[in-house]
Amino acid sequence: MRASFDARGDVVVVTGGGAGIGAALAGAVADAGGTAVVLDIEPRGPDQAAQARAGVDLVRVDVSDRPAVHAAIDDVVRRHGTVTGLVAGAAVQPRTRVIDMAEEEWHRVRAVNLDGVVWACQAVLPTMVAARHGSIVLFSSGLAHAGRAEAAAYAASKGAMVPFAKSLAAEVADHRVRVNVLFPGVIDTDQFRRANSGPEREHWAGSTGIGAPEDVVGSLLFLLSDAATMTGSTLSRDRAFAASPHPSEGAP
Repeated sequence: MRASFDARGDVVVVTGGGAGIGAALAGAVADAGGTAVVLDIEPRGPDQAAQARAGVDLVRVDVSDRPAVHAAIDDVVRRHGTVTGLVAGAAVQPRTRVIDMAEEEWHRVRAVNLDGVVWACQAVLPTMVAARHGSIVLFSSGLAHAGRAEAAAYAASKGAMVPFAKSLAAEVADHRVRVNVLFPGVIDTDQFRRANSGPEREHWAGSTGIGAPEDVVGSLLFLLSDAATMTGSTLSRDRAFAASPHPSEGAP
């Protein structure tokens, strides 16, 4: 069974969409006929996948800045008339032992990974509630369950995503706004490469496998689509699985 998505008329805000999974999603939304609005502190990220093109708007925003996030999304609504989807992907992942962690680092992780999600949700919800239509997707991580040395701040911030999403989903369900969480698995992004040394990368490659950003896009498009008739739910990609078969595997 082959899936396709029609995003005509949709406006999807992607925080942290200047690179990695968010950039791949922004391109896919545009390819499906929709408009993707990338909010990122560096909207022209290293992956170059979300460069200015038809269907993709790039907006420089620090998601930890609540007034800036609200102003940016208010402008999206003024320019496009609506916001139908939000994918809150902006995150930072420093590697520091708890005993060595500076107060500023802890607050920065919380401000981007958790506060930034709250501000983005607050900003899009009035439009979605008024329209009685919308889908919000948040990202968690396997580290939220397993933890990891030198990743306590990141793991803690991602651990907050499921209870936050379930609580928000209960608040807006009567307005037909959906809120779900995706665990994308281990994905080869610039952030992943910075946070994982050679031996750690080999560990992930030999256990869960390491996916590509494009491998996550189908799951995100599904959660954004009307086919995902669920809210307050989690979808977990525990092992890497390529979105397209390797040429040597042949077509299905």
